[in-house]
Amino acid sequence: MPRGKARTAATARKPRAPNLPAPFVNGTILKDLRKKEWKLGDEVGKGGFGLIYLAAEDVDSPVAQTAEHVIKIEPHSNGPLFCELHFYQRVSKPEMINAWANSRKLKYLGVPKYITHGNHTRGNENFRFLVMPRFGTDLQKIFEGCGKQFSKETVLALGLRMVDALEYLHENGYVHADIKASNILLGFDNKQEQQDQVYLVDYGLVLKYSPDGSHKEYKEDPRKAHDGTIEFTSTDAHKGVAPSRRGDMEILAFCMLQWLCGKLPWEDKLLDKNYVADSKIRYMEDIPALMRACFSKGESHGEISKFLTLILKLGYEEKPDYNKYKTLFKDGLKKLGVKDEWKLHLPVAGTSAKKSVKRKSEEASECSTPKKKVRGTPKVATTSGSLQHTPKPAAKPRQGTPQTARGTPQRARGRGTPQTARGRGTPRTGTPRATASRASIKSPMKGDSVNSPQTIKSPAKVQTVKSPVKSPSKGNNSKPSTRRKVKRSRAKKVDAWVQTSPR
Repeated sequence: MPRGKARTAATARKPRAPNLPAPFVNGTILKDLRKKEWKLGDEVGKGGFGLIYLAAEDVDSPVAQTAEHVIKIEPHSNGPLFCELHFYQRVSKPEMINAWANSRKLKYLGVPKYITHGNHTRGNENFRFLVMPRFGTDLQKIFEGCGKQFSKETVLALGLRMVDALEYLHENGYVHADIKASNILLGFDNKQEQQDQVYLVDYGLVLKYSPDGSHKEYKEDPRKAHDGTIEFTSTDAHKGVAPSRRGDMEILAFCMLQWLCGKLPWEDKLLDKNYVADSKIRYMEDIPALMRACFSKGESHGEISKFLTLILKLGYEEKPDYNKYKTLFKDGLKKLGVKDEWKLHLPVAGTSAKKSVKRKSEEASECSTPKKKVRGTPKVATTSGSLQHTPKPAAKPRQGTPQTARGTPQRARGRGTPQTARGRGTPRTGTPRATASRASIKSPMKGDSVNSPQTIKSPAKVQTVKSPVKSPSKGNNSKPSTRRKVKRSRAKKVDAWVQTSPR
């Protein structure tokens, strides 16, 4: 089927806002359809439309934090849990899953097993609930905790387990349509997480792709465009086409690609759904360009590239070749020296994150280095010829004397003293020593410190000398004898000040 440019979904439907119930009190008792009682513990999660609580069969004791069951509760008015219940009842019975795993010699199948469900009334509100096995941390938290990048070994091993799960769903007539890291959870058994088991959960968007025995037809519908999680949803879903087995495989490929490179090329504008759709369609038609965009350093990830190519050739109604995908991933693991495909090699949370924080701090220190050079040059005092020994005395007259504040900034940076002369319309003198002397004998403002070199009262003659006398710049025709007289008179006054000033 065509993969051309996505239509602009001007009339695309907006997702209905979730109707989350008020929290349930710890210790609430629920009865399933068989009248068996379940006791709620602490809230441990929040889905798109409902709440998830720890649960225990023993209603006479507090629910332990190591409880091995959870209960998902949603109002009757919400639809996702209704769809999920039907899926679990029809496809996820323990005997069905066990038989499938045994027939294919799998250590486990990453699909949750159905336990029970029921209805509950609280006041005037009616709820439905689903009892499920408890799971551990979701993959998204682990992904973010290690710097948003998994090793190739981890990605290929995760791909194997997800292909197993999707094959089971597809063979039973369903597609998931919302594969992503936050919907993949670690296993939980014997009161602890299982680091080498992952389960695909959240079947609120699950759909039968052949409800009447024949596959749904390819039909674009702008009103249904962009359904799913925007960064991973398939190119078919962007055009409003009903979910398919091909779509599930494409979503998985986008997830694996992100886990490998850290960020997909279209993640810079996720709010622009048409941009995301067009980017995916364009890159799927040029997979080498997609790989270059994801791996700018030229890393070799042939397995994911071949996986995307196989999906590109897959027809909308065509059955995926699951064995070919799994062989591709297994061969990749063998090349990496991995002998056990069931090991996930998940990173320790925080390891890469610390490295990334360190890199950021190093970059920050590098960025701040030039600022230190500008502020702290010890050459300021020597090049300007100033008599100040510390920067503190100069700070007071700079704040209280407008003329000094205007005339001294450039001198503090070691660029000489052009501003002192320029601010009063006087050409540059080209003699830093004379300019510095003139700056140091200015009249003080009231309240200045006696210990400051600029607090010595200068005669009025100094002011009259400063303004009218214009020190010639280079190339000026003024008489040099006049300039020398002015220098000598100032030098004598400075010497007199040095002899009389307190030490």
